[in-house]
Amino acid sequence: MRRPTHPGAVLREDVLPALKMTQTEFAKLIGVSRLSVSQLLHERRSLSPEMAMRVATLLRTTPESWLRMPRRIALESSFRPPKNEERCVVMRAIKKSAKPEQAGEIKEDLEEEASVEQYWHSAGRAKLRKPPKNYKYIEEMAHLQFELIKLQESVRLQGLKVVVIFEGRDAAGKGGVIKRITESLNPRVCRIAALGTPTEKERGQWYFQRYVAQLPAKGEIVLFDRSWYNRAGVEHVMGFCTDEEYEEFLRTAPQFEEMLIQSGIFLVKYWFSVNDEEQERRFQERMRSPIKRWKLSPMDTESRKHWVEYSQAKDVMFARTDTKISPWFVVNADVKKTARLNCIAHLLQRIPYTDLTPVEVELPPRQEDNGYKRPKRSTQNFVKAIY
Repeated sequence: MRRPTHPGAVLREDVLPALKMTQTEFAKLIGVSRLSVSQLLHERRSLSPEMAMRVATLLRTTPESWLRMPRRIALESSFRPPKNEERCVVMRAIKKSAKPEQAGEIKEDLEEEASVEQYWHSAGRAKLRKPPKNYKYIEEMAHLQFELIKLQESVRLQGLKVVVIFEGRDAAGKGGVIKRITESLNPRVCRIAALGTPTEKERGQWYFQRYVAQLPAKGEIVLFDRSWYNRAGVEHVMGFCTDEEYEEFLRTAPQFEEMLIQSGIFLVKYWFSVNDEEQERRFQERMRSPIKRWKLSPMDTESRKHWVEYSQAKDVMFARTDTKISPWFVVNADVKKTARLNCIAHLLQRIPYTDLTPVEVELPPRQEDNGYKRPKRSTQNFVKAIY
């Protein structure tokens, strides 16, 4: 398909002040030199189709709409995620038919997701700020998820590479935070890496090799639901690696992470800390609920016998791998909801991003059928309607 050329697209002087950017910052964002931006401003040369699209994205509009804009640029966001009525329907069905101990977590999650979406229309605040003392969890989660969308667009358009590691005690709430981060993002940009037990072939590889295969390309965010730090924890405590392999890991892990950071990857490491009483309560809850019971693996139950050894291993891991260039950040996870808010707010502060709210897409009219007739339903295998 031939791309539109936008012959009248020029870089107006009011673009940079509107975006609150210098020429250097703007040049980096659209992928040209500062001299090129200066020439475009002063010589009034036409933009290429690709550059016109980048500028339009920054202005949260389309190239066609941008060219029709008056001198004053409209920067108000028009992004309005639709409400998902299906969640409400499912939620009502759960309330009606499921036993509380079996569907409590599903119902709670659906209620939260439906409530968050109701606040998205007002969540787009200018920047992160200290929440009031009487904040509402749903409102803050909506705001943070809206900011995550902006972060996602910055990562995608600027070609950033982001790695976030989630480690911590069993039942500390890592999965809940990961879910809240990813549920509003594009899975092609933000994905989860949750590796299982290494295969026989992987055991014969360089230890970091299978994790390297999961690292992000430009414009990607990868969330590691447990990571190479398995060797410093479960593998060491449960005897799945030798003392020599354990010591080699502690020596080389900081070097490996420094190489990642020097290559341009943003690396953030979180440790979720939960007290003994709260962890025990969550374990008992998982045992009672069939919905949550899958979360208790044989290794989780076995680890209860080695509580002190895991604590000692964590202390050693921090002493050897909590470096200035790649520090550990501890999340107090005794209260799940505050842990989610604190972790997401901190992550947004660690990755530089600009307000690149996705543009509102103008839907073209649907093509006329011109006499097209669909095949008979009898020629296709439809799913039996039992609802």
